[in-house]
Amino acid sequence: MDALAGLLEGPRARGAFMIRACFDPPWAVRVEDRAPLTVMLMVRGDAWVVPDTGERLRLRAGDLAIARGPDPYTCADDPGTEPRAVILPGGECGYPDGRPLNGSMDLGVRTWGDRPDGAAVLLIGTYLVRGEIGGRLLDALPPLLSLTSEQWDCPLTPLLMTEVTRDEPGQEVVLDRLLDLLVIAALRSWFAGPSAEPPAWYRALGDPVAGRALRLLQADPAHPWTVASLAAGAGVSRAALARRFTELVGEPPMAYLTGWRLALAADRLRDTDDTLGAIARQVGYGSAFALSTAFKRVYGVSPQEYRAPTA
Repeated sequence: MDALAGLLEGPRARGAFMIRACFDPPWAVRVEDRAPLTVMLMVRGDAWVVPDTGERLRLRAGDLAIARGPDPYTCADDPGTEPRAVILPGGECGYPDGRPLNGSMDLGVRTWGDRPDGAAVLLIGTYLVRGEIGGRLLDALPPLLSLTSEQWDCPLTPLLMTEVTRDEPGQEVVLDRLLDLLVIAALRSWFAGPSAEPPAWYRALGDPVAGRALRLLQADPAHPWTVASLAAGAGVSRAALARRFTELVGEPPMAYLTGWRLALAADRLRDTDDTLGAIARQVGYGSAFALSTAFKRVYGVSPQEYRAPTA
């Protein structure tokens, strides 16, 4: 598995919140849903994405933005337009004063806003649970990123526009998979661009020493790795490996391995029904107790608490 494939294998939407939003100016919507990841694809017109902190972003037809939660932001026709609706966790929405909208902006199947032929049309897909993305991918992304229509040509837009308004059996699964494909295609283009700031371990994969060791760890995390065995695999001395790895990745090889194993365990806790003992064996821990101890030390909660769905 190459580095990018390993990073992007995480998106697995399950019952994602997906709508076609249609507006006439002036319009503004405040987003406070705390979702881990939201994709906004501008189909017609233009819009601004205005985070509470950081630079605002303008979207034109064909552009795409990805917002990494949980920080709130506002989507609007103009940065100065006051929000008239607030999106809350779980896809709930209301007026800024707290009153529920009660469906007053519903326009049909997964369509919301002023009118279906509004001057501005966005396709919006939201991952509702962090475990559907994978912590390594989220940690590699800035709070807000974008791709212009000049940077990439999204072949999924016509299909998404057709599928999002269908009301057929299994439609949620179809949209989940299309959202995953959209995210993977967009991030593959973004990571290849000059504005991307991938994590240190990702950049280190291009190094002949640290990169070789990283690939060994990522390919077989359950192996009983030592600095000596990694050094042998990379064809250098233990001292040379430790020095080069720490310099490029920002932490020693065994510290990286611990984080990698626990990140895999966290994803498996949320994505599978495997027992803790089975997950421990998959990621390189000798027992469920050993995994639980390490997991709680790093994540602050037990594996059982991490797996339990939140309200």
